[in-house]
Amino acid sequence: MESSFKFEILHTSKKSGARVGRIHTPHGIIDTPNFVAVGTNATLKALDSKIAQDMGLQLMFCNTYHLMLQPGTKTIAQAGGLHKFINRSAPIITDSGGFQVFSLAYGTVKDELKSKGKKKQNNSVLKIDEEGVLFRSYRDGQKILLTPETSVQAQKELGADIIIPFDELPPYHIDKKDLKKSLDRTHCWEKRSLDEHLKNPNNQAMYAVVHGGIDKDLREHSANYLSSLPFDGYAIGGSLGKNHTQMFEMLSYTVPLLPKDKPNHLLGIGDLASFEECIKLGIDTFDSSHPTRCARHGLLFTNNGMVRILNAINKTSFEAIDTHCECFTCKHYTRAYLHHLFKAKEMTGYSLATIHNLHFMVQLFATYRKLILEDKL
Repeated sequence: MESSFKFEILHTSKKSGARVGRIHTPHGIIDTPNFVAVGTNATLKALDSKIAQDMGLQLMFCNTYHLMLQPGTKTIAQAGGLHKFINRSAPIITDSGGFQVFSLAYGTVKDELKSKGKKKQNNSVLKIDEEGVLFRSYRDGQKILLTPETSVQAQKELGADIIIPFDELPPYHIDKKDLKKSLDRTHCWEKRSLDEHLKNPNNQAMYAVVHGGIDKDLREHSANYLSSLPFDGYAIGGSLGKNHTQMFEMLSYTVPLLPKDKPNHLLGIGDLASFEECIKLGIDTFDSSHPTRCARHGLLFTNNGMVRILNAINKTSFEAIDTHCECFTCKHYTRAYLHHLFKAKEMTGYSLATIHNLHFMVQLFATYRKLILEDKL
């Protein structure tokens, strides 16, 4: 059966490398550039799938590793796949589980951009070798071997529209010899993942993950090798640098190496300061839990900067978070009420704040697309 996955470029800016496009999937269209909300356990924290979809979130990211442990991918398959299980009719992307090797052992990409990426003691990752990664489940201590083949099989059971090959994510501070060794292993794993995927495409698309840290030669080697294989799109992963300057520099020489006629994705980046520069370099989609995490900490996005809802000034502020915002929260509730909810640690506050921040992201990227179409970005 022919895949219903397709990418079309509608406009490339005359001012930069920014582009507006459409990714066609079995569960609908993703307008690009776009933000991808992260629902680790098949839900956005404090929000259900229906509300998220109704507010215009076109793509949602779910985590294969966590879903393998609870409730199990076979259970989700019995439910009819991830879309039916979580009541989402719009597109979903799943990762390979490889990210856990990185985050359990070294911290997150966000930590690296804050120069915090240091090796830590951890008993969850028992062994990494050519076969795959041996994990200990954080839920019941059971040993689980995650390989390219088992990762892809799990993602087949989940049935996401876009899936990711198994990869290793070394930290920023690794030396070049070890980085090259890791890259070779990742390329081997990605090829095995692709081979497994092509046995049963299942109307799913697979994005390769380009690695190489901030080493220009290794990034070029990775982009060239992976571009020679029949992947449907390309994600940029691995260590992105210890600060934004390094990340932008790495992207400036990596993005032009990727096939222009296929979509690309930047893994794990979602801070507001990064978007515009990355979009100008040609990035199509971004995923991050940053907006939802900020919401749960009472940090609310507006066009005039961050609102800290727990600040005393909001106790008697009887206006919306943002008087120009059309989200459900701003239409119906005041800063004073949200201030009270956060002070009282009421979960309704987390939900209302999350609705606002995600609505802000949807509108922000609609604005980016408009600016690109007008050659202003």
